[in-house]
Order: sequence, then C-alpha cells, then structure tokens
Amino acid sequence: RRVHGGCSRNLPMFGRFAPRARVALSTTGVLTAGGVVWATVNRNDRSNCDAKAVAAAAGGVVLGGVVGYFFQKQETDKVKDKFETFWPRKIMILFGAPGAGKGTQAPKIVDLLGIPQLSTGDMLRDAVAQGTEVGKKAKEVMASGGLVSDDLVISIIADRIKEADCRDGFILDGFPRTLEQSKALDKMLSARGETVSNVVVFEIPDAVLEERVCGRWMHKNSGRSYHVKFAPPKSMKLGSDGKPIADTMRDDLTNEPLYQRGDDTAEALTTRLKSYHSKTVPILDYYGPRGVVKRVNANQKIEDVWREVLQALPSK
Repeated sequence: RRVHGGCSRNLPMFGRFAPRARVALSTTGVLTAGGVVWATVNRNDRSNCDAKAVAAAAGGVVLGGVVGYFFQKQETDKVKDKFETFWPRKIMILFGAPGAGKGTQAPKIVDLLGIPQLSTGDMLRDAVAQGTEVGKKAKEVMASGGLVSDDLVISIIADRIKEADCRDGFILDGFPRTLEQSKALDKMLSARGETVSNVVVFEIPDAVLEERVCGRWMHKNSGRSYHVKFAPPKSMKLGSDGKPIADTMRDDLTNEPLYQRGDDTAEALTTRLKSYHSKTVPILDYYGPRGVVKRVNANQKIEDVWREVLQALPSK
C-alpha cells in the first residue's frame, strides 16, 4: 500500500506482474496493457482519486496501443520479407516468331505482375556501360568481333536478376534461343533453388507474319511496338503512295521517334522464321513435360490475345 498525491492506492505486488505486463504489451497491446494498469487499481476504493485511476488506465491503454502497433508491424514486416524472400519468384519466358505480338503484350504483363521484362541485348549493353566484371569480358569479346558466349550471357542474367526490381520475378524475352541455352539457364536457376515457372508461346501462321513484320515500328527506349495497320501511332500520316511518312511515326507517350528494324523485311523474315522454328521447337519440348508451357493464339484481335495471355499467366 502506497500513498501518491494524497490518495491511497492498493498496488498488490505490482512488481511480480511486471514481466507479464511486458509480455502483454508486446503481444496484445491495447487491451492487455490497459488491463494491467486497471487491474492494479483497488476497485473497492471509491475515494476522490477515481479520476486519477481512470487517467492511469487510459494512459496504459495508449501506451499499450503504441507498443502493440510497433510490435505487430515488426512481426508483419518479418512475415512479408520471409514470404517475398522464399516464395518462388515468377520466372517467365516469352516465345513467339517475329511479328507474333510479344512486343504488344509484354508491357501489359509487366504492368500487371509488376516484374521487369529483361532483354539480353539490353542487359549486355548495361553491363558493358556499368563496367561490371562480366561486362568487361563481354566488351573485350565484342571489340574483337567475336560472339558473346552462352556462359557470359548466363552470368549477365545471374547478375541482373539480383537487383531489387526482380525480387518478385522477371520475364525473359529473346532468351533462351537454343536448347543448350535453356539447359544452362536451368543450371544457373537451380543453383539458386529456382526454376522457370511459366513459358508463354505466341502462335501464329507464318503466312500472316509478313504483313505484320513489314509494317512494324518500334520505340527504342520502352520496346513499345506499333503497326501501320493494326496499331498505328496517333501521329502517323500517310504519303501519296499510301505508306507512312517516317517523320510522323512517333511514340504515343513520349513523342520520341519510332524506328524500323533492319531485318523487318520479307527476305529477312524467311530466314528468321526458319531459324525460329528449328531452334524453338526443341526448347518447348524440353519445358513441355513440366507443365509450364502455355500456348496463346496470337492470330486474333489484340484484346482477344490479351484474354488468352491472362489465362496463361501463373497464379499463386
């Protein structure tokens, strides 16, 4: 029994309950912390100190609420970090012949899933520009006129997917191109306890591709794809010959100029399709038994293709 501010108060062995109070504060916060303080008040005491008792109880509630909030936030953050660290990332590969529509659909997938689309060409240029160890090796090879080996490309990918934006997953576009590259990619991912989780294939008859490819224009920085017939930029104007005027071909979002790839010609397309089919079929046969290959009919309206893409995407 102690006296404080002229009021008698029964505090029956409060010290004995301090450890329990600390546990209560760290777990249930508001109710328990307030309850600990309120429980120390002698309910039979109806003296003029009731107001102070209520204030003390209220203070306990507030204190408990603050402690409980931060404790719960800390625990929630731990669970979130654990989930994001150990839950398998979405590792996707996009396949499709030139003009199949990957460039149109890929940005939508990026926006939906919140994971980056990785191009081996872009990754290679970035590694060289940043002067990484792998980038230096690649620069030496390219300077000598040689082709960058699969091992170097895999090393560049391994470095890139460690970055923060790949935490929840990533999309590979343009890689792997051969069965050997697929196996090398698997080996690298396996060493990290991961595997390819989704392969989306955009299928379209070869006969349809020439019109698509030869009318395609690209935005360099974003990879956005346009087409003079199917998806023209808002700025496009046609000349007297019915063909688009190059200076009017500009990106809808940035107004930056668009360009046509040098191999987007009928002659080059024939060679590219032959290479695509001969190399891609074995890759799909390799991933097929895992049940991760999803095929999309790309020979339809853009919005219909997107509906099929949504059905092909991985879900937790």
